[in-house]
Amino acid sequence: MRNTYENPLCVRYASDKMKYIFSDDNKFSTWRKLWIALAKAEKELGIEITEEQIAEMENNIYNIDYEKAAEYERSLRHDVMAHVHTYGDMCPTARPIIHLGATSCYVGDNTDIIVMREGLLQIKKLLINTIKAAADFAEKWKDTPTLAYTHFQAAQPTTVGKRATLWIQDLLMDLSSLDYQLDSLKLLGCKGTTGTCASFLELFGGNHDKVKKLEKLIAGYMDFNSCMAVSGQTYTRKVDYNIISVLSGIAQSAAKFSNDIRLLSHLKEFDEPFESKQIGSSAMAYKRNPMRSERIASLSRYVICDVLNPAITAGAQWFERTLDDSANRRISIPEAFLAVDSILSLYINVISNGTVYPKMMERHLREELPFIATENILMDCAKRGADRQDMHEAIRQYSVDVAKRIKLNGEDNNLLDLMLADSRFMLTNEDLERILDINKFVGRSPEQTEEFLQEEVYPVLEKEKEYLGVDVKITV
Repeated sequence: MRNTYENPLCVRYASDKMKYIFSDDNKFSTWRKLWIALAKAEKELGIEITEEQIAEMENNIYNIDYEKAAEYERSLRHDVMAHVHTYGDMCPTARPIIHLGATSCYVGDNTDIIVMREGLLQIKKLLINTIKAAADFAEKWKDTPTLAYTHFQAAQPTTVGKRATLWIQDLLMDLSSLDYQLDSLKLLGCKGTTGTCASFLELFGGNHDKVKKLEKLIAGYMDFNSCMAVSGQTYTRKVDYNIISVLSGIAQSAAKFSNDIRLLSHLKEFDEPFESKQIGSSAMAYKRNPMRSERIASLSRYVICDVLNPAITAGAQWFERTLDDSANRRISIPEAFLAVDSILSLYINVISNGTVYPKMMERHLREELPFIATENILMDCAKRGADRQDMHEAIRQYSVDVAKRIKLNGEDNNLLDLMLADSRFMLTNEDLERILDINKFVGRSPEQTEEFLQEEVYPVLEKEKEYLGVDVKITV
């Protein structure tokens, strides 16, 4: 029994990979890598820093003494300086030049950018594999007719695969947004306490070119193309908002998918995976609830709401910076990534391992097809010389009466029998069989599905094939 609170995103939902990305080990080792990049760049530009000092720093990137850092922080009340001193204790030769000329945001903000990039790359991998799983589903079921719904009322039929293309299209839009943010990411750089580079200009004796070169060197060491052109002490918090907005978009897409799956589960047309000994209800032993899809919906709701945090933070910053962002960002940013990591893993699991029930789809089509087919019957009668307006009225009267008896008495839909028996329609069984061919009611659904996959989806999967292949683990 645990006696302290633990974040459910870590205990129940997110992957080990994403938990590591936002871990202290990754954060503080990245701080040290940034201090090394700063020292290397300063040495290259003429500051007296030795190879021995840099080697000492490089040999102590990962052996972080958290107890000592906590002890320093209790005394200093400053997390960055606590780790400067902890690192300096392990690197006594390099101690005098660690963090030289920098402010706290040099390690804090640059690390946030680096970590978020790592998180986005992991999300991209999951997203690509989600698109692949959905594409496989769409290809497999592209010809299978199913009843379509508008307002969750029966409408013209579609196919199972065509419905899946709607889910995929949303995911492709999310991928486009994600790629844009990845391509746009820049380091903060090393601009000092108010973004003016004053401390570095002093360090380099007023040499502006060296100060500019310093940022380019650091960006290169940290595998970035560039740093932000201007900043205050921090990078603009709109970056956080833009990134979490991408995650919110993915959550929106996944929530729509999960809602469709939950409705299909009620219709008995689709079952999400269900373990052999899984219990659906502690009281109702027969229950088989769509709990994975419900979890997607629940976590998605959290992420969609979470985007408000960076939005308010971005708008609330004063001048060159305030600290009312720090505590909020420590919570809202990692949790958005951890939640979407879980959401996409669940999405892949459900669509890859769920069960489709075509016979139930046929049953629902048969129940509604008499109403759906009336327009085709009307056109067929008109072609054979019947008065279109008279037939329309007859169909309306029969339809209203049949719908009423279905709802009031639970009777079967006998609309077709009534029209077959009415001589005004001049219908035979052969006529009805020809008119009611279900393939005539799905329009271009199979063709649309195949065209969409060939023209829109497969080229993306081919382009991003290096990301394909993921082993998701779901804790039920």
